[in-house]
Amino acid sequence: MGENFLLKNETAVILYHNYAKGMPIIDYHCHLSPKEIYENKTFQNITEAWLYGDHYKWRIMRANGIEETYITGDATDEEKFMAWAKTVPMAIGNPLYNWTHLELQRFFGIYEILNEQSAPAIWERANELLQGEGFGARDLIVKSNVKVVCTTDDPVDSLEYHLLLKEEKDFPVSVLPGFRPDKGLEINREGFPHWVQALEDAAAISITTYDEFLKALEKRVRFFHSVGGRVSDHAIDSMVFAETTKEEAGRIFSDRLQGTGVSYEDEKKFKTYTLQFLCGLYTELDWAMQFHINALRNTNTKMMKRLGPDTGYDSMNDEEIAKPLYKLLNSVELKNHLPKTILYSLNPNDNYVIASMINSFQDGVTPGKIQFGTAWWFNDTKDGMLDQMKALSNVGLFSRFIGMLTDSRSFLSYTRHEYFRRIVCNLIGEWVENGEVPYDMELLGNIVQGICYDNAKHYFQFQEEKANV
Repeated sequence: MGENFLLKNETAVILYHNYAKGMPIIDYHCHLSPKEIYENKTFQNITEAWLYGDHYKWRIMRANGIEETYITGDATDEEKFMAWAKTVPMAIGNPLYNWTHLELQRFFGIYEILNEQSAPAIWERANELLQGEGFGARDLIVKSNVKVVCTTDDPVDSLEYHLLLKEEKDFPVSVLPGFRPDKGLEINREGFPHWVQALEDAAAISITTYDEFLKALEKRVRFFHSVGGRVSDHAIDSMVFAETTKEEAGRIFSDRLQGTGVSYEDEKKFKTYTLQFLCGLYTELDWAMQFHINALRNTNTKMMKRLGPDTGYDSMNDEEIAKPLYKLLNSVELKNHLPKTILYSLNPNDNYVIASMINSFQDGVTPGKIQFGTAWWFNDTKDGMLDQMKALSNVGLFSRFIGMLTDSRSFLSYTRHEYFRRIVCNLIGEWVENGEVPYDMELLGNIVQGICYDNAKHYFQFQEEKANV
């Protein structure tokens, strides 16, 4: 993993080192805590910074036969680190092997390979550095050359830490909220009525009807906008669409609040109309809407009961998305309510569905208005990234791609952007070496810098006073 790691031709080397390497980062979707950013959280040890909440690592530790006590259980942080060190050598071929070493190199200056033998010295060295200056949450973000961070926030969140961060004059990064209204769309989930009550409190609106529910959602969208929010995010595990009316959606909403069961067909109608309503708001405010599609979550019931959600028991879903997705996009396009939209699927079989569909809804005004989002979750591997980018380039405009996001809960994950950028440069370099595109460094350098940063900057139009982007 030297300076030309993943760069297999001379063109790739030039593109990466001269054009990609120094570009800033816009992290337009992540799961970092705004509270931890505001407080400039520091870490007692590398396990806290590296393994807490990281279900990517937890999954392969379990696959390596590591007992749960050394993953999410009551083992000491040092014991958990040693269990991870035991797993790393077995992880060759998995991007976690490379990410682990990139993070050790870029943040800690540690170039040894992590294994059971090297682990004790690495544990001591990393922890020593973490106790010193420059390793708080804010420091790690700034060190990574990040200009904008978009967190993932429930509509009922007070956004108190975003508001406080907005006033911080000595922190040059814009930390903006991302509107994640999943709990307001999942009408059949057990906690839906309680969430409606929380929305009522947050919006200071009595919610007894669907009209009032929509009014409260709108009020929260506008509040997020006032704090700098310009993105929404929807976890749409099963893409749905059903023709309906506002009156019918209102009847379904009332039935649910009164304790009546909601059929799957009615659930689809409620979700469809609510999404259509939100699309109109996002369009008015010039937001970008993200759909994360085809995840199958919490598949292990025993472990869900034991550990709760987001602990590494998820997989790809394989439901068809083409027809319901086009019907939803088309229904809002007919009303001129289709916002900037970024589509991701957890199933790579959907790559060409999305890559082909996005160009059916471009507006001829905003470059890349409808985006095929970067390889996501189980796909943000070298092969997964290449498959996504090749599908996009084969049937669309790769040069307008808004590039990588972090989608992480760890402040050390920004090396994933370096990994991605190296892959981008090598792909373009291969095209040059094969004689498929010209050796025109001005053209290719501009395309690389667009994918790394510039395209996202122009696409999102985030408030840039603090970020100075």
